[in-house]
Amino acid sequence: MKIRIGTRSSELALWQANTAARQLEELGHTSEIIKIDSQGDLDLKKPLYELGITGVFTRNLDIALLNGTIDIAVHSMKDVPTVLPENVVQAAVLKRGGSLDVLVFKDNEEFLHQHQAVIATGSLRRKAQWLHQHPTHTIVGLRGNVQTRMQKLDDSDWNGAVFAQAGLHRVKLLPKNHVVLDWMIPAPAQGVVMVAALGTNNELLEVCKELNHEETEICAHIERQFLHVLEGGCSAPIGALAFFKDEQIVFKGALFSLDGKKKIEMDNLCYRVNSKDLGRRCAEDILQRGGKKLMIADATGPKSIKILSTKQLSSDQTDLLSDTIGIEMSDFIAIRYNRLKPGLIKNKIKNVILTSKNGVESLLHNFAPSELDFENIYCVGRRTKRLIERKIGKVTHVENSAKELAKFIVKMRMEEVTYFCGNLKRDELSITLSENNIAINEFEAYRTILNERKFESTFDGILFYSPSGIESYLNDNSDTKAVAFCIGETTAVEARKHFKKVEVSELPSIENVIKSVNRYFQ
Repeated sequence: MKIRIGTRSSELALWQANTAARQLEELGHTSEIIKIDSQGDLDLKKPLYELGITGVFTRNLDIALLNGTIDIAVHSMKDVPTVLPENVVQAAVLKRGGSLDVLVFKDNEEFLHQHQAVIATGSLRRKAQWLHQHPTHTIVGLRGNVQTRMQKLDDSDWNGAVFAQAGLHRVKLLPKNHVVLDWMIPAPAQGVVMVAALGTNNELLEVCKELNHEETEICAHIERQFLHVLEGGCSAPIGALAFFKDEQIVFKGALFSLDGKKKIEMDNLCYRVNSKDLGRRCAEDILQRGGKKLMIADATGPKSIKILSTKQLSSDQTDLLSDTIGIEMSDFIAIRYNRLKPGLIKNKIKNVILTSKNGVESLLHNFAPSELDFENIYCVGRRTKRLIERKIGKVTHVENSAKELAKFIVKMRMEEVTYFCGNLKRDELSITLSENNIAINEFEAYRTILNERKFESTFDGILFYSPSGIESYLNDNSDTKAVAFCIGETTAVEARKHFKKVEVSELPSIENVIKSVNRYFQ
């Protein structure tokens, strides 16, 4: 059988997938690599809700596995949650590459012994450990893929930046001007490549066993077990490393305060037979030695402002928040794609309106891209435009809000439009077009499901990304004294009905909502 390998399309992810493919080939198995970066890349044979998937930030590779689009998924293990989705299992881990971090410097290493220096990293773990070692240095944020971060370092006046050694080595970007940071404890499972598969696919699991490197599997298990026990601390910087030395396993783990001033460390040595619960035992020891108090202090100490996000955000997104802002998160809505009749697109449609990525994803869930023959496509949002042009075809016109798009359509004096919308009450776009005698063919492409949750505490600000998120929040919560931070004007219109203070981001993206939060509370 040909094994379909799912991966993201970054250079590092493709290196990992190609490594797995090469090892499979050496074992006599054929494979093909399938790139999956968004839900639009998936051949969704079943709606997500039938797969038990409703969360907005569910991993796309997990969706592809559960849906049968791919047979195995290849991940950087340090990025994989310690609890996998139901029926997704760890099928193998490849032999570990370099596990440590490196400092890439620009001119020379003299700054390591100086009082002042500027070091770049986007990792809380690296930041905390660097400040523990060099408390007078300044840390600046660094985001993006490996290539982007290296370029930012080249273009900056920073003294250096910290990277994972394995990542730079694998994409052939590890320069001569680097120092291995053997004092810095790496992220749990750093440098490990994990292969995931369905737990019910016994034949494939037997194949994957041939890829598995047992010593790496044991060490990664210890490190991730350590992380799992401690990760109740959420954003607390955690480092863990296990490795074999002769017949024994050496383990080093640590928990840091966010500012790097406090450190609780654990060193242990044991034989393989006693290693099954080593990570758990070490984590519990750290908690008893003040770890729990340290994490509580970090969660409540310097963060004088408290906000709520009505959807789960990625760690890269929460890292954008000011150090004085604490955040809680909960998915207040989930999306379910509806089944659309095949005859709907039998004839070429002249004017199509798509106001969100959900509408686009629903079309791609129901039809092959080649079937979506539209003369003109009008959409809201740059990200929606990019998805449409990558998967369907050229966008005729884009606006930042449904209100502005409605004005444009009226100005163009169109007679008829086809709108792939959600299940919510008639929105501003529909009303405006109807008032101007433009015929609207509305098709409910997706349904928004409200996931209500009650909060006992109050917040200084609440982040909303859609009118339905506001509705879901208000179903169980009456606090409207907080500032409502809205992703766009359509959401803001609904927010103003309930909140006295409403802020709208400059551009309709999560990152810009976060920018507006930082700007408001600075």
